[in-house]
Amino acid sequence: MLGSTHGTLTTDSRRARAIACGERSGPTVHGRPAQVGDLDVSGRPLHADVPDLDRFFRPHSVAVIGASDTEGRPRTGITRQLADWAERVGARLYPVHPSRPAVFGIPCVPSVADLPEQVDLAVVLVGDPLPVVEELADAKARFAVVFASGFAETGPEGEAAQRRLAAAVERSGLRLLGPNTNLNAFERFRDDLQGPAIALITQSGHQGRPVFALQELGIRLSHWAPTGNEADLETADFLSYFAERPEVGAIACYLEGLKDGRSFLLAADRAARRGVPVVAVKVGRTETGARTAASHTGKLTGADAVVDAAFRQFGVIRVDGLDELQDTAALLARARPPRADGVVVYSISGGTGAHVADLATEAGLRLPVLSEARQARLHQWIPGYLNVANPVDNGGHPVGDERGRKIIDAILDDPEVGVLICPITGPFPPLSDRLVRDLVDAAERTDKLVCVVWGSPVGTEPAYREVLLGSSRVATFRTVGNCLTAVRAHLAHHRFTTAYRSPFDEAPRTPSPSYRKAQALLRPGQQLSEHAAKQLLRAYGIRVPREQLVTSAAAAVRAAGLVGYPVVMKASGARIAHKTELGLVKIGLTSASQVRDAYRELTDIARYEDVPLDGVLVCQMVEQGVETVVGVSHDDLFGPTVTVGLGGVLVEVLRDTAVGIPPFGEEQARDMLAGLRGRALLDGVRGRPPADLDALVEVVLRVQRMALELGDRLAELDINPLMVLPQGQGAVALDALAVCG
Repeated sequence: MLGSTHGTLTTDSRRARAIACGERSGPTVHGRPAQVGDLDVSGRPLHADVPDLDRFFRPHSVAVIGASDTEGRPRTGITRQLADWAERVGARLYPVHPSRPAVFGIPCVPSVADLPEQVDLAVVLVGDPLPVVEELADAKARFAVVFASGFAETGPEGEAAQRRLAAAVERSGLRLLGPNTNLNAFERFRDDLQGPAIALITQSGHQGRPVFALQELGIRLSHWAPTGNEADLETADFLSYFAERPEVGAIACYLEGLKDGRSFLLAADRAARRGVPVVAVKVGRTETGARTAASHTGKLTGADAVVDAAFRQFGVIRVDGLDELQDTAALLARARPPRADGVVVYSISGGTGAHVADLATEAGLRLPVLSEARQARLHQWIPGYLNVANPVDNGGHPVGDERGRKIIDAILDDPEVGVLICPITGPFPPLSDRLVRDLVDAAERTDKLVCVVWGSPVGTEPAYREVLLGSSRVATFRTVGNCLTAVRAHLAHHRFTTAYRSPFDEAPRTPSPSYRKAQALLRPGQQLSEHAAKQLLRAYGIRVPREQLVTSAAAAVRAAGLVGYPVVMKASGARIAHKTELGLVKIGLTSASQVRDAYRELTDIARYEDVPLDGVLVCQMVEQGVETVVGVSHDDLFGPTVTVGLGGVLVEVLRDTAVGIPPFGEEQARDMLAGLRGRALLDGVRGRPPADLDALVEVVLRVQRMALELGDRLAELDINPLMVLPQGQGAVALDALAVCG
């Protein structure tokens, strides 16, 4: 579990692109387009299967097992809500109870076996749901909901009970929501609201309430899936289903854990293909990985860092608070695609404008300086001493007459402007009322985004409640922070989906020749020596230095002559993880005598430390370049992950790394590098030449191919340092550690 109270079980060089894609082009399998059911090289699905949940949300028939109408009983309230919901959706209701003739005037059915038809949805209210689920399976029910708690959220015994329940469901073909879920799917949704809707997925019903309440602000909600413990139906199922619904404009999620990371990414990929934004709160940011990894890579990658990487790679927008979830999902559901990414801050106060402009710039938004011609036009209505370059300060008075609307229109007519943000720090009638009406009227005639921050702590003013909230074209916020978060997400989402190419379409389908070479080098359950690990890298075409493995001082001298001075000498053995700390590395050796002395010293240290050796490596010395680290580790949820960052002996101190979830393509690999804090070192600083970024990307893609093909047989890989040479000269793996699974 990932700390869940709901018990969710966790378990542009063409050459570089060709490597990642297995020398194939286009999303095809055996000469035909890729489709649901196709597998990648590791035997995993390439596309999400979309469950048919229509009869869950709009059933024709509903059975309530354990129905009650005895006042004061919890089941009675649930039965009443289900009866009301069934009437609203036009479903036939069958209360099931062995001793009651009727519930709320509706005749009871004594048992599941006596149901007069195959029901679409059965709601189980009894304490022990397993026998009932088995009966429902025999009755060919399509869906069941189990509210009962006491399963995986309670510990080992509950986990065992949940496994039995999941096994019964899997045998039956029945689909089940829960256990430990609630009535949120059967809430009363407003049907008088228009426009694209938000679909909601939560693992805690209470945490979905703020999003559900958006209906009171005029924002449509279409579905709510409370997934509970996810013994069967999981977040990924609802995500795939909602991504296909024409009425859904955005999907909002509150996640405590994920049942299966791969399934989630396949579902997120489906949403990205269709351009449906997914906004998620994922708790557990402070969780640290529980692995005891031998390599740097494993230590560098905590579980939450992998979640962050997975979300970024597939366009899931991660926010921290429920208020951000509300506002970001609402904007993304309703806003039209941006015409430009320029943002203008417009206010009646220079202080307000400057403050918000600072915050917007800090948030990564682009605030273009308006052209001199545009500024001159604005100064027709705004005094010349006020700033109109961006932010635009009108000084207050122009909003009280016809000038106010002309200013707004002039800003929105600028082709560089895609978003207008107007912060109103507090109501100041009648000027604020006139300003709000002008903003709403202008929003109705433009295809650009108009955002208003209504800063009043009261929120009962007619200008807010009636005019702003009455508009479907103005995005209204109560805080500047939430506004900027939502606008940034809106612009980023459309940039992402415009350029999106599904990595699953490019995933290799068949093992490479490298895979067959690598199989002979693996030693199940063992750590490989540096020499053996480098052979594994060679198998995948990753360059290593000239080197020889020797077992005598005389052989070391001969090897040094062949490799070429200066040389590096290192002890090589399967039980050595970090040689530098043990003094098992000697660098800059320039003579035969130094080589002989180094050989003796290395072997003496190994004997003293009781470290068995398979020999001593005499290596070419490579000095000019940027030290990086590239590695593979395994995440409990997402499987193999690839890490790249700045390397060397300080890698664990700097912790400047980025993570990718295979499969990914060249652009994602370059995005990983772009996110490094020390990226400038690769671009060349203080007179140093730029590093060979293409070569680094190529290594990252080759390593991900290795991770995909070898799977669990490669538990960890750590190439550190990978020396990235000056541009056009390649990259060399100077050291490597590999642990076989």
